[in-house]
Amino acid sequence: MGKTDHDAVLQARVLLLGSGLPSVGEQVSAYRVLLGVNRQAYAPKLVDALLTMAGRSRNPEVGLALTTEAVQVARTIEAGAPSRTERLCRALGSHQAALFALGRRAEGRAVRGELAEARGGVRSATVLAEEGRFGEAAELNEEARSDSLEDSFGNLVEWAANLEGAGRHDEASAVFRTFLDTIRRFVTERRVDRDELVWALVHHARMRETAGDGAGAAAARREALTVLEELAAGGPKGPGRISSWLTLFVLSGRAGEPAASADSPMPPFGTATGTGTGTGWSGDVREAFLGGLPGLEAEAAGLREAGRLPELVDVRRRITVRLAVRGGDHPYLFTERYASCFDEGVALARRLSGDPGRLARALTDRAMFRTAAGDFGPAYADFAEAVALLDAR
Repeated sequence: MGKTDHDAVLQARVLLLGSGLPSVGEQVSAYRVLLGVNRQAYAPKLVDALLTMAGRSRNPEVGLALTTEAVQVARTIEAGAPSRTERLCRALGSHQAALFALGRRAEGRAVRGELAEARGGVRSATVLAEEGRFGEAAELNEEARSDSLEDSFGNLVEWAANLEGAGRHDEASAVFRTFLDTIRRFVTERRVDRDELVWALVHHARMRETAGDGAGAAAARREALTVLEELAAGGPKGPGRISSWLTLFVLSGRAGEPAASADSPMPPFGTATGTGTGTGWSGDVREAFLGGLPGLEAEAAGLREAGRLPELVDVRRRITVRLAVRGGDHPYLFTERYASCFDEGVALARRLSGDPGRLARALTDRAMFRTAAGDFGPAYADFAEAVALLDAR
């Protein structure tokens, strides 16, 4: 062992005990020095400071270096020490996210294995879904199921999405019916608003349509239309729980995107669209998804010039999904942010002759957006037209 620099130790202690609050960088420097004096006392504090500093850094390479150090220090915390597992998991999760942000997914997957072991075998379903491993992701969702409201949305929707991604449509519908039952119960108990039920029913109709169950899809649409009619009778109310609408709208766009793989990951559709450790979208996946906007805009311009309306409608919808992800779920200027996208989708689809499916989809998209905005009258008009088009096929 090297000799202790007593002057450096004294300076570090004075800094930490002084009346002023040291910066995070100063804390990191001090805890690095004191680590040599009492590792078990200062290792947890150094991990915390390193992760805070990494979270504030805008330089991915710096963030990676800090999370690398955080993992190394967290591993040295004595087994059985309070919060060792929690700190090691946070450090590994941040390190994985930093690797993913730099496009180093193979290394990130290796870290994922250690993270799963540290968590007692619990892996990240979202990362598996990003790589198209939907069956494995669904197994993890099943293990994590819960009866709480937030977990019902966060886990059951994701679980159903992963089952559907794996081609297990009937199982996916069964899981989503459980979610629907939960929403109905919470509506009755007045714990959530009825617009939540409308979104869920419309999404379930999409699921049944994909599975070839036209009768089941029609029944879900009729129930949604009834609820929406009741909401329209009460007048507008302003934006609702936009995060639920956003998650389901983005999920509805998965079928129009390329298949996910380890070499070409896609967003974990069915999860919240933000980034996070083990729960949200990986940073590199989100950036790549949004980074496709210029190319899609250029493709749309070419299709418009060539008069290829069906393909243009589809590409504009992919653009709208990305704009919704980028814009997020905050209610400020919600209608102003998105109205033109959905209006354009409907206007383009109306120009198509003999294609009621695309028009019904565009009307449904706008109806659900208007439901999210609390503008129930126009939402009902749009959805009623969409249902009539679909029933007439």
